[in-house]
Amino acid sequence: MSPTTRSVALVGVPTDIGAGHRGSSMGPEALRVARLAERLERRGMLVVDRGNVAGPLNPWQPPTNGYRHLPEAVAWNTATHEAIYAALNDGHLPIMLGGDHCLAIGSISAVARHCREKGKNLRILWLDAHADFNTSNITPSGNIHGMPVACLCGHGPDELTGIGGTVPAISPDMIRQIGIRSVDEGEKRLVHEVGIDIYDMRYIDEIGIKAAMEEALAGVDEDTHLHVSFDVDFLDPSIAPGVGTTVRGGPNYREAQLVMEMIADTGRVGSLDIVELNPAFDKRNQTAKLAVELVESLFGNSTQMR
Repeated sequence: MSPTTRSVALVGVPTDIGAGHRGSSMGPEALRVARLAERLERRGMLVVDRGNVAGPLNPWQPPTNGYRHLPEAVAWNTATHEAIYAALNDGHLPIMLGGDHCLAIGSISAVARHCREKGKNLRILWLDAHADFNTSNITPSGNIHGMPVACLCGHGPDELTGIGGTVPAISPDMIRQIGIRSVDEGEKRLVHEVGIDIYDMRYIDEIGIKAAMEEALAGVDEDTHLHVSFDVDFLDPSIAPGVGTTVRGGPNYREAQLVMEMIADTGRVGSLDIVELNPAFDKRNQTAKLAVELVESLFGNSTQMR
């Protein structure tokens, strides 16, 4: 392997434990069927598929004290943390194949731990239709996939906020949320109080996706580890129907490509989540294929001719 070859570790996390719909547990296999490994190898990367993390079955129960499936979510996120941290320590760029977005608690706490140990600055790009900053007090559903950013910032149960050994796992100034267009009322107040940097679709419509991404990427340098948490519902459902929580008015195909290409241009991507892909709602795996195409662009498959 040449010094410039990037080594990528695929880590499947097949659970819908935090979601409100069943089916995202099939996401990892859908991404494999869409030839994610082969497409990355074609980009000159060495790809190691580490298989799937194991965890408890989804009991599909109503909320208890504001949380659905808290013990099971803790088990899955702890296993995810360990798998992503191990991949980073082995010198790989980890790609978590989700699974629902609650799993970002495990993956991002692992990346943050790695960055603390290596003296790297962490920048998180949260590509999503939702802010995911609910707590047990304000959640309308109890679904933990609506809580990962809050938990990572220290607002949540000790069992989740403490994964990784440092509370909070991240500070709000590390995160940039892009594509947001569905935020619960209580969540909106909390996000403003905490000061999360949000590039919602209204702002993107006003200034354009290029200017928004330039702002979101400002300050990324050679000391920055860039983590991309890509929720497939970031995309407009007209091009990506295979998600459980569709929200109209998201980025179109070209806008999404530009987002990924501009991130690639930094050369600083160090880890990636692909979450909330739900084959049960998809059409002939088209959303998985689009996600793989966008990940290719994230790793340098630019359309530009210049």
